[in-house]
This record gives sequence, C-alpha cells and structure tokens, in this order.
Amino acid sequence: MAISRAPKHGSIETEGTPGCRLQMGNLPIFLVALVSLVPLNQGLVHADFYTDAVFTWGSLNSAIWGSGNNLALLLDKVSGSGIQTNREFLFGSIEMQIKLVPGNSAGTVTAYYMSSTGTKHDEIDFEFLGNLSGQPYIIHTNVFTQGVGNREQQFYPWFDPTSDFHNYTIHWNPSQIVCFVDGLPIRVFRNYEKIRIPFPNKQAMTAYSSLWNADNWATRGGLIKIDWSNAPFIARYRELRLRACTWTGPNSISQCAQTTPAKWWTSPAYSELNDMQKGQLNWVRQNFMIYDYCKDAKKFKGQVHPECSLPQF
Repeated sequence: MAISRAPKHGSIETEGTPGCRLQMGNLPIFLVALVSLVPLNQGLVHADFYTDAVFTWGSLNSAIWGSGNNLALLLDKVSGSGIQTNREFLFGSIEMQIKLVPGNSAGTVTAYYMSSTGTKHDEIDFEFLGNLSGQPYIIHTNVFTQGVGNREQQFYPWFDPTSDFHNYTIHWNPSQIVCFVDGLPIRVFRNYEKIRIPFPNKQAMTAYSSLWNADNWATRGGLIKIDWSNAPFIARYRELRLRACTWTGPNSISQCAQTTPAKWWTSPAYSELNDMQKGQLNWVRQNFMIYDYCKDAKKFKGQVHPECSLPQF
C-alpha cells in the first residue's frame, strides 16, 4: 500500500480529531433525543486506513495520519484521489465520519460507496455533490442490482457537512439496505427477491471513497464548473468501522446470511426499521428529500421500478 504524507500538487494540513458534534439544525427536539439511540449494534470493529485500505489512484494527493485513524483526499487540476478497503464484504455495516470540501465546492464529488465488479455489479452509493458557496450540498444515494441502477434519491443535509465530521453508515443485510446519516435512516431498499426484484445478496462488495472532478454533471447538471482558483479541494475522513462479514469465496453467500449470534445483522431486530426509525425516516423524507426516482414517471415514461409500488420501509 502506497502512503503519502504530503501531496505532490497541493497541501494537506493534518488536524486533530475533536469529538464529532451533531449539528441538527431545526431537527425537532424529540428526534434529537432519538439520535442518541444508535440504530446498530454497539460493538463496532475499529479499522484504520494504514492496514485496512489501499489507494486506488492519486496516492500523492492524499495523506494518512494519527495511527491510521485519519485520512485526507485532495483534488487539484492534475488529479483527484481514491481509496478502497483491502477486503470484500457481504452484509454488515460500513461506517465512516467525513468532513466535506468547504467553500465553493461546485463541480466536485466526494463519493463513498460499496460495489462489486463486473457488468452486472451490485452497488450502494453515497455521493456528495458540491455546490457554490452558500448553497447546500446534495446527498445523492443510489442502489444498483445486477448492473441496473437509476434508483436515485437525493437530500439536502440538515446541517453544514463541511464544518465538522458527520457519520455516514451503509447497513446491509439479507432483508434490507439502510443508509444512515448521524444515526438517522434516510433511505431503505427492501429485499423483494421473492417477487423477482433483484437484491444485492450474492456478490462481494468492496468499500470505496474518492474525491474527483465531476463538473460535467454534478452541479446543476454541469452548468456550474469547478473554480480551480479554489483548489486544492480537500475532504477529510476518520473513524473507519468495518463491522461486516468478510468474503472468503462463494461459500460466504450462505455463511454470511446465517442466523447466528455472531452474524448480528441477520437478527430479526435488523430485518426492518423499528417504529422510532420509521418516524425519523419520514421526517427526513418530508423535510429534506429533493428527488425520488419512484416519483419520476416522466424519466421512466410511466414505467418506474417495480419496488416503487411496494412498501418502501
């Protein structure tokens, strides 16, 4: 694994890791209390960027410090940068704290996702679309099954994602996929395989993150380009957690889905959102969702994905 303490084309100033402060904006008081009830099992497995990840590109535009607990990715005119876990997984939770590019980030995308390989790949996406100074980021999510995506849901954050670290978790089990932000579920993709809707449950996925130039589409459909006078652009990461079933081969398809205490993600408690989480999800959807593929009949010419007619969570 190549590690760069300082980038070739920019400057990454490392910083300490103060405790993450949730910035809940106008989040109702009763939900603030609920956020403290972490939705996933407490025994999170610590990982670090030195030993559990490798750079996939732009290693000179990145830095790792603090015993491997901190990472920065940098984008300049020459290159962006990207990293991936050195293991593959099937089910569990992948968790990261991220502080996004501050200021005028238009045209940049910070991606954080899981994906298998091949033309019929599975994928679970968080993508953070930068914007002009003073305009909110867009949290862009998507799910691919057997190479088919077009399941975008987008949200405005209810906090400033550039002023502090916030927790982004991808939780994935045989029953559902849930994307969490600071402990709040923002989207769910249910397993409806029994009625022939593909679900990601047979392909190993690697966790990735990258910072790259996407000004051909990211901000207002590509109308707003990157202002390179603001470069370098830097996204910061910490507290990588890989609480997931490590892929060891095709036998993992059955082993990672076993209903045993060790495979905590298969517990009935995680098979669907509880009432508290459903209330949180509804609050996010009603107040911060700005796009839902299930409501875009025009794009799909009246033929939206079949899961859109079924309970979403």
